[in-house]
Amino acid sequence: MARPEFASDVSHEEFEAVRGMLEAARRRTRPRKHDLYDVFCAVLYFLESGSAWRGVPEGFPPWRTVHEYFTQWTALRPGEPMLLEAALERIGRPATVATLHKVLGRH
Repeated sequence: MARPEFASDVSHEEFEAVRGMLEAARRRTRPRKHDLYDVFCAVLYFLESGSAWRGVPEGFPPWRTVHEYFTQWTALRPGEPMLLEAALERIGRPATVATLHKVLGRH
């Protein structure tokens, strides 16, 4: 069953522009269980709704999974922007980048 759409979702076309960079951050320990598109949209939902991690709606991957990806994608990389920040900039989401910085306390 498909999950409901949310205002924070990106199109599949937008996501394809950043899929490669997001997949590169994953530790390859076992096959992926959840669609990376849904994980990314869940991160966007978290950022844009201001909800708690546990408030990520049903239909998205489990909140702990989403949080783990968020942690990987926001790890500091010396001399480079965070991976999530770079992905958001590539798809033209400057307001979400600003929210990300606020959430992480990196104004």
